Amino acid sequence: MSTEAPADRVLLSTPQTSTANRGEKNVPTVPSAEAAADAPDVTALVERSRALVTPVLRSAVDRLAPPMDSVSAYHFGWTDAEGRPVAGDGGKAVRPALALISAEVTGASAETGVPGAVAVELVHNFSLLHDDLMDGDEQRRHRDTVWKVHGPAQAILVGDALFALANEILLELGTPEAGRATRRLTRATRALIDGQAQDISYEHRDRVTVEECLEMEGNKTGALLACAASVGAVLGGADEATADTLERYGYHLGLAFQAVDDLLGIWGDPESTGKQTWSDLRQRKKSLPVVAALAAGGPASDKLARLLAADAAATGPDSVPQEEFSEEEFAARAALIEEAGGREWTSQEARRQFDIAIGALDSVPMPPHVRASFVALADFVVVRKR
Repeated sequence: MSTEAPADRVLLSTPQTSTANRGEKNVPTVPSAEAAADAPDVTALVERSRALVTPVLRSAVDRLAPPMDSVSAYHFGWTDAEGRPVAGDGGKAVRPALALISAEVTGASAETGVPGAVAVELVHNFSLLHDDLMDGDEQRRHRDTVWKVHGPAQAILVGDALFALANEILLELGTPEAGRATRRLTRATRALIDGQAQDISYEHRDRVTVEECLEMEGNKTGALLACAASVGAVLGGADEATADTLERYGYHLGLAFQAVDDLLGIWGDPESTGKQTWSDLRQRKKSLPVVAALAAGGPASDKLARLLAADAAATGPDSVPQEEFSEEEFAARAALIEEAGGREWTSQEARRQFDIAIGALDSVPMPPHVRASFVALADFVVVRKR
């Protein structure tokens, strides 16, 4: 498949510096065409989400049996490794914010979406706990991951507990809308797990198509953002067509988000991402820049393909583990990806997916301020403003 983008795909920004620079900060972003000076204050939207959702989330986590409750508190950033309260970084709270905004589509209050926001946040963190362990990630939000501090068994158990708790939070509402919301959440969770399974399997293949990569990322990232964007509306009584369209917004927003995340996974600044330089290359991830570069053809693409094929075939006792590659080796691979066009194509794909997400909002009647909140939050998610 050619990686040449259609003419209507607007290039986010053309990188101006070499990928041989470690921890490069010049990662393309996706400014919205609708961004305006009077756009909603995203910080206020996120802080509203934290104010409404965090107390309910904490109360839910308190239901867990020891030590899972304290391990969860550490994971969420509420305590340090010794259990002392801290004012930590609990993440961007984007998914809960989407759930509250979606409740307002129906004319309901933001509070109507709180159970859905809590449930989605629990599932998201279930996935993070397991993903960190499976990927061997030792850092999340600039501190040690749960499996590193409390061991793999606790990471698995706490993740399982959070998933069960998410369904419990919704079902105990006892309403038809809660049942509909739970079905969407469980469907999204299954897709998320499918995506993680695909991601792991792709690490052991020297070739993955662009279509396969987009399917994987749609499952792993898009599905839960789709649920977040619709679950509040479902709890507010929205019909299935409205919920499906809001899911479309969230799904494509997830793909845009993941495309930018893939760029950061190779060229992101470790001080901003909290991960090692070249983190996705270290883990052999077949992310969008990699698969797009492989699909492009040409000398750089062919050389990259040979290197990755050798990696996949190197299973003997004398093979060099990926983590023992030099920084220069990773920098050279990143440079090949860029030379083959993988970086530019991924930037364009982020723009395309972002535009599809915003376009989906046109099919749902909603108050203007609610639509503006969806657009502003999408800008925040993809541009990664903090």
